[in-house]
Amino acid sequence: MSFVSSGVIVPDRRLSLAFRLNFIHQELLRLVDYWKPEDIAVEEPFVSQNPRTAIAIGQAQAIVLVVAASRDMEVSRYTPREVKHVVSGYGNSSKDQVKLSVRMQLEIKDHDLEEDAADALAVAICHIQARTEKRIIAQS
Repeated sequence: MSFVSSGVIVPDRRLSLAFRLNFIHQELLRLVDYWKPEDIAVEEPFVSQNPRTAIAIGQAQAIVLVVAASRDMEVSRYTPREVKHVVSGYGNSSKDQVKLSVRMQLEIKDHDLEEDAADALAVAICHIQARTEKRIIAQS
């Protein structure tokens, strides 16, 4: 497992919802076509006390699912607790603990790793672990 790249897609907040979602859709298509991943992993939305945030995350996740389907890719979904447990060894880890674990496991020296990028990398680590376990089990 090695770090290649990370980033955050940030649409202009002045755009309407439809245009922000379209921006995310177009950027994800571009990234998938550029990097050509085998599959996609996403974190299940954590339903917090703010329903607007949960809805926004759900809309963005729907875009990911549509992009994956348009490129005939499988999508694996993980709960926040699963991701935290795999990455840091504790399902109730703080965001800072997860970020530190991600940086250590991927040997990222940059202290300015964005929180959303660290979360995405944590999901990727979780997915790689799960995929590896499935392959080992299938071989035995």
